[in-house]
Amino acid sequence: MMVLVATAVGISWAYSLAVTAGLRGDTFFDAGAMLTTFVLLGHWFETRARGGASDAIRTLLDLAPPKAVVLRDGEPVEVVTAEVAVGDVLLIRPGAKVPVDGEVIEGESAVDESTVTGESLPVAKGVGDKLVGATINTTGTLRARATAIGSDTALAQIVKLVQEAQNSKAPAQKLADRAAFWLVLVALLAGSATFLIWWGIVGQDVKTALLYAVTVIVITCPDALGLATPTAIMVGSGLGAQRGILFKNAIALEQAARVDTVVFDKTGTLTRGQPEVVAVTTAEGIAEDELLRLVGAVEGDSEHPLARAIVDAAKARGLQLPAAHGFEAVPGEGAIATVEGKRLAVGNSRLIEREHVNTDGLDARASELATQGRTTVQVALDGRAAGVIAIADAPRDSAKQAIAALRELDVRAVMLTGDSRQTAERVAAEVGIDEVIAEVLPADKAARVSELQRQGRRVAMVGDGVNDAPALAQADVGIAIGAGTDVAVDTADVVLMRSDPLDVATGLTISRGTLRKMHQNLAWAVGYNSLALPIAGGVFAPLGFTLSPAVGALSMSGSSIIVAVNAVLLKRLRLSRRDEA
Repeated sequence: MMVLVATAVGISWAYSLAVTAGLRGDTFFDAGAMLTTFVLLGHWFETRARGGASDAIRTLLDLAPPKAVVLRDGEPVEVVTAEVAVGDVLLIRPGAKVPVDGEVIEGESAVDESTVTGESLPVAKGVGDKLVGATINTTGTLRARATAIGSDTALAQIVKLVQEAQNSKAPAQKLADRAAFWLVLVALLAGSATFLIWWGIVGQDVKTALLYAVTVIVITCPDALGLATPTAIMVGSGLGAQRGILFKNAIALEQAARVDTVVFDKTGTLTRGQPEVVAVTTAEGIAEDELLRLVGAVEGDSEHPLARAIVDAAKARGLQLPAAHGFEAVPGEGAIATVEGKRLAVGNSRLIEREHVNTDGLDARASELATQGRTTVQVALDGRAAGVIAIADAPRDSAKQAIAALRELDVRAVMLTGDSRQTAERVAAEVGIDEVIAEVLPADKAARVSELQRQGRRVAMVGDGVNDAPALAQADVGIAIGAGTDVAVDTADVVLMRSDPLDVATGLTISRGTLRKMHQNLAWAVGYNSLALPIAGGVFAPLGFTLSPAVGALSMSGSSIIVAVNAVLLKRLRLSRRDEA
C-alpha cells in the first residue's frame, strides 16, 4: 500500500515541481496534499477501530496487581510484584489479588478466578491447592508460597498464547497477502495504462491524464485486502481469551469453524472425574441417612475413590460419623468393621456371599443398578442385608447443555472412552449423546478419530489426559480441558481454561463468526477494488462522473475503516454461557 501511496504523491509532487520550474502545464500540489491528508486521516480512524481488537491483550496485562505483600522475617512487607521471587511466602488478604502463581500453605478461602478462567463461581482453596496470579481472594486470609513468577505465570502464558494467535496467519490471510502483492503490480500497470490512454489516445493534457493515473493508483491500494483477515483474527482470539478459550494460532481458529463432529473423552471431560453417590437403596426399617452414617464410619480412613465418595456423601448431608472399631480390609472385596456395637460388611457381592448374608431381594436392585453402568457397594448389618449404594462418575453440570448447543450448531457429538459400554451409554444418555465408541484402549483412540476422518468428517477431539494426546494430535482440531495434563494441553490447538464442555460450543461459535467476518471483509475488499478501478480510470467520464485523487484517497481509507469496524463488530456475537442457561 505504501508503495502505491508514495508513487501517487511522488508523481503529483514531481510533476507540479517541474511545472513550477518552467514546464508548460498546471500544478496540482493541492491534489498531492489532499491525498496525503486523507490517507493519514484514514489511517488514524483505522488505527482507532483496530485498537478495539487488541483490548483483550491490554485487559489481560492490566489484571496483574502492581504490588504484593511478602512475609519477611515473619513481618508483612509490601513490594513491587516484579520483585517477588520463587519460594517467597505471600500474604493474601480478603479482597486482594493474587500477585503470582502459588500454592496455599496456610488458611482457607474462596478465590474468584473469573478474570483468568471465566468461571463465574468462586473456587474453594485450602492447604495444598494451587493459586493463579491475578485472581481475587474473596473471604479468608491465605498464606501461599510463590511457585511461578514473571513470564512463567499462568497469566503470562495466556497473554503469550493470545499474542501468538493474533500475530499468526490463517490460510485465508496468506492468500490475501499474495493477492495484495499482485494487486500492487496491477495498480501500477493500470495507472500507467490509464495515463497512456488519456494522454496518447484520447488526447487529454498531461495534467488530466496524470490525475486519472494517480487516482487509479491510490484507489486500488490493497489496504482493505491486507486488513481483511488479521483484524478478524485479533478480535476472534481476544473474544475467546476473555471467556477462557485460548486459540493457539490462527490456523486453529479457522479450522475450528469447519468442524462438523466433536469427539469427547468421557472421564474428566464430560464427567467430573470423581465418583459420587448417585442412589441409595435400603432394606425395610433402615433410613438412608442412617445407612450412610454407618458406612461412612467404616470408610472414613480409606483413600479408595469409592470409599471417599461415600464419606463425602455422608458429610454433604451433615451427618456426624462415629468411630469404627476392629477394621478389617478384605482385598478385592471390601471392608468389615464394628460401629456402635454393630458389625458392618461393606463391599461387593463376593464379600456379602463370604459373610453368608441373605440379600433379601436387594441383589436384584444391585443387578439393576449395575446394568445401568453404576458401581454398587452392598452393605450388611449384623448378618442381614441393609442396603445398596450406587456410585458413578457424574456428568459435569453443563455437559447436557453443551451437547444441546452443539446440536444447534449442526455438529455431531461422539463419546470415545475406554470404559465399559454400559457405563458409557449411561453417561451418553444423561447428556444427550447418540453415538458412543466404548471399550477403546488408549493407544487406539487416535485410530478411531482417523476412522471418523476417513468418513469425510472434520473432527475436533476434546480430552484432558496423557492417553488423549495422540487423538488430540490426530484430530483436525485438538481441544484440551485446561485442568488436564501438560501433555494434553501442549498437544492441543485450543485450550479451555474453565474445564467446561459448554465452552466447546462457544469456541466453535467464535471461530465460525471469525471466519464469517474474514469472508465478508475479503468479499468487500475484492468487490471494492473491482468496482473502484474503472471508476477511477475515467470510464464514466463521458457521463460526467469522475474522481479526484483526494476523493480516491478518502474512498480507499473509508474502505479500510469499514473492514476494521466490521471485524470489531464480532464482539457482539451471541455466545452460549452456562450462567445464562
